[in-house]
Amino acid sequence: MLREDATRPDISFPEFVALVAAMFSLVALSIDAMLPALAEIAISMNVAGTNQAQLVVAMMLFGLGIGQLFYGPLSDSYGRRRPIYVGFAVFLVGSIICLFADTMPGLLTGRFIQGLGVAGARIVTVAVVRDLFEGRAMARVMSFVMTVFILVPAIAPMVGQGILLFAGWRAIFVALLAHSLVVLIWFAIRLDETHPPERRHSLSLRRNWRATVEIIRNRQSFGYIVAAGLIFGAFIGFLSSVQQIFDVTFDRKIEFPFWFALMSLALGAASLTNAKLVMRFGMQQLSRNALYISAVVSTAFLIILLLPISQSLGAIPQFVMFMAYMMVTFFFFGILFGNLNALAMEPLGHIAGIGASIVGAGTSIISSPLGVIVGQQFNGTIIPLVAGFAFYSMLSIWAMKWAAK
Repeated sequence: MLREDATRPDISFPEFVALVAAMFSLVALSIDAMLPALAEIAISMNVAGTNQAQLVVAMMLFGLGIGQLFYGPLSDSYGRRRPIYVGFAVFLVGSIICLFADTMPGLLTGRFIQGLGVAGARIVTVAVVRDLFEGRAMARVMSFVMTVFILVPAIAPMVGQGILLFAGWRAIFVALLAHSLVVLIWFAIRLDETHPPERRHSLSLRRNWRATVEIIRNRQSFGYIVAAGLIFGAFIGFLSSVQQIFDVTFDRKIEFPFWFALMSLALGAASLTNAKLVMRFGMQQLSRNALYISAVVSTAFLIILLLPISQSLGAIPQFVMFMAYMMVTFFFFGILFGNLNALAMEPLGHIAGIGASIVGAGTSIISSPLGVIVGQQFNGTIIPLVAGFAFYSMLSIWAMKWAAK
């Protein structure tokens, strides 16, 4: 239902959901549409044969993590529209820098700025939904939004691949610029301010610092932030190296978007399964079981890969094993993503706004360098990736046990 103290928006419910989903999906589109282009970027920037092109993904996510620290508190103090405008402006500047970059450091700088900007749409959009809806109505809106958010990673590499067929990798940034401008204009024209002055509070650095210290000192929140950061670090390692795996390891560069879509659908299936099971078994039990299964499956697969008999297998059997492993891993990681963040937020109801920003930023700041470590170990095989999944899953089990004490 619409919140009793909320101003009824002029926009219709279907259009509101579509607008929120478009803003939310800008993050996934900015990351996943770039994946098919990493090989071309490496050649263009004279870094072919190295793993440097992977940083195009990692720097975007690192900027996203840093940006999340600021937009939540700013939107509580200045309303929702101005921080969203600022975020889009920063994203557009980053996109233009990427479009005209002629060196790898220049491109990575643009990607970091893109991440800083897109954090505004990612964080403040959730606050807009919270301003207007509550209870089951809010859950309904977010369900529709998350459905789109799950589908975008499935189709984004296909979009990127399609653009590459007709133009170079820079055209992907042109498409991102056009998409962000359309969404920005749509938002500016159709959605009014949802956080009026009487509900705002003054921006206080002291209040934000105290909230940060409280979260770090809270064993449950901090432990689950670390656990989520470890799991997402393994996922970033996958995103960083997956294009090379399909191109170099399995020689399936053209097929990559379709197999990536299949793996993304495993995340969607996990979200639906989690929604049905979490009320029955609880977040802790589901997360604990998912972590144990992920650690065991990854460790077992790593041992199989290291056996001499695995080295003698042909490319097709290895690819079949890899896809089966990734589908299982993605399913259980899909259960972990939502639950670990919710567990970190559980003790923070009294500082929910700032808490959401710090939890999101903390997870990203931990996961980005961990993902880079995994990605940079790529050596033409899938062994570094599987080892990263196994090691980070085991560390995450330890962090979760520490948090639950």
